[in-house]
Parts: sequence; C-alpha cells; structure tokens
Amino acid sequence: MSDGSGGACTPIEERSKMVEFYDSLLINIAMLYCGVSFITLLTYGYDKFAAESRSWRVSESTLLLLGLLGGWPGAIVAQQGFRHKTRKLSFRRQFWATVVVNMGVLLWLLSPFGARWLQKVL
Repeated sequence: MSDGSGGACTPIEERSKMVEFYDSLLINIAMLYCGVSFITLLTYGYDKFAAESRSWRVSESTLLLLGLLGGWPGAIVAQQGFRHKTRKLSFRRQFWATVVVNMGVLLWLLSPFGARWLQKVL
C-alpha cells in the first residue's frame, strides 16, 4: 500500500489506515442497516394495512429482498409488532435464509479478505 507520496507505508501506518477503514466501514454498515431496516419496517406496515383493507399488496419477493439487503432487523420488529408474516411457514423459511445469507456476506466483508476486496472496489 502506498501513502500517496510515492513511498511505501510503514507497518504502523498500514495498520492505522486499516483501522481507519474498518471504523468507516462499520459506521457505514450500521447506517445502511438502520436505513434499510426503517424502510423495511414501513413496507411491512404498509403491507399489513393493505392486507387488512384488501388492497394492493407488497410482493413477498420485495419483502425478502429488503431483508436480504440488510433490513432484516426492521423486518423482525415489524413481523412481531404488526403480527404480520408470522404464520406462513414457506415465507418464514425464506426470510431466515435471507438473514443467514446477509450475515454470511457481512462476516466475509468484515474479514481481512473481504475488507481488502472492498478496499480495492471502493
């Protein structure tokens, strides 16, 4: 890794840059999860209202995609709070599969291999 001036970084500088990157990564991931969770919670709330009023519904694939993208904490709160999507076993299985996939990707991104890959991509 280079320090931008053409010279090589010392191991201490290299470690410091990696710590800064991880700090920034964690903050951005936390903000992403909060934002997508809030949108997911609202979407579940809308779908519950639509189900009760027999109007246009949000597709299950949309709800699952929101969970996969990091909105699963909001989905869990919404499912319990609105008592929505808690009975259909096929949906529940798919939902928990998206949680596992999401957490697997997150753990990989936080690993040294994933972090290096992410640094190159960003």
